[in-house]
Amino acid sequence: MSTSKIIGDWQKKLFKPVYWLEGEEDYFIDEVVSYAENHILSEAEAGFNLTVFYGKDADWTAVINACRRYPMFAERQVVLLKEAQQMRDIDKLEGYIEHPQPSTVFVVSYKEKKVDGRSRLAKVLKEKGELLTTKKLYDNQLPEWAMEVIRRKGFTITPKGLNLLVEHIGNDLSRIASEIDKLSVNIGKGKEITEEDIENYVGISKEYNVFELQNALARKDLAGCIRIIQYFDANPKAGPIQMVLPALYNFFSKVYQMFGLSGAADKEVAAALGVNPFFLKDYRGAARAYGYEGVERVLLLLHQYNLKSLGVGAVGVSDGSLMKEMVFRMIA
Repeated sequence: MSTSKIIGDWQKKLFKPVYWLEGEEDYFIDEVVSYAENHILSEAEAGFNLTVFYGKDADWTAVINACRRYPMFAERQVVLLKEAQQMRDIDKLEGYIEHPQPSTVFVVSYKEKKVDGRSRLAKVLKEKGELLTTKKLYDNQLPEWAMEVIRRKGFTITPKGLNLLVEHIGNDLSRIASEIDKLSVNIGKGKEITEEDIENYVGISKEYNVFELQNALARKDLAGCIRIIQYFDANPKAGPIQMVLPALYNFFSKVYQMFGLSGAADKEVAAALGVNPFFLKDYRGAARAYGYEGVERVLLLLHQYNLKSLGVGAVGVSDGSLMKEMVFRMIA
């Protein structure tokens, strides 16, 4: 099942007795648990019929006993087991899951891992429960996901604004969603989110960021690169090398793919690269500026400087100095 399917069913008052939420992406698990905790029951019903356990402190017998209770003054009760991956003897829940109480909605949050598929518990969950297994989004899926979150809140966003937001934050769905919430509160319903809004309310400079460094490097604008790196040097949180290098590698990897897509239509190229067609001109420009061998050389340099940033062959060298040396060697 998906988060939208589970929450959509709940909104229609369609409930199953057991929901098991597991996997790598905490954001999707937290989204479902938050809805269960705050929206299945009314405020008056929750006082008698909402029970929350935390895996580290929970005893399996207490959890099962709570699940087997009947609701008071309501059609159903909700029992939440958060951080269930920390619970001892969690397999003891198997007996309840096999024969659950129909008037209980039991939601289990099992983060960062999955139940062993060979276990009896896994087999019972597949037969009797609703199972949500979450995965981390790939980086090329982040813009589409962020755009959908923005759309659901009644906003639009410029392509540059979207890229700036995603490239700066990276693969942290909770933080992206939090920043979108902040923007929605500040800019007014139904408006378009711009780079200026992101600079004002998220705190990302529209001129000095990884996205602009990438563009300057694509144009072989050495002076522009140095200005941005100097800003990063003075504002370490704006562009730590651990964030800059993966972003540049991602960009030039896609530029490298361009050489195998010559003659394809823009829509096909954008789909193959996983990018907004608006930015194809940047990838094509970089491909022309560097050529096939030049892009290969850039990717090799990024690998070398990633090792240096970890202290391999460059002990005591500042991040700013490494990045300046790197862009000079790329452009020269």
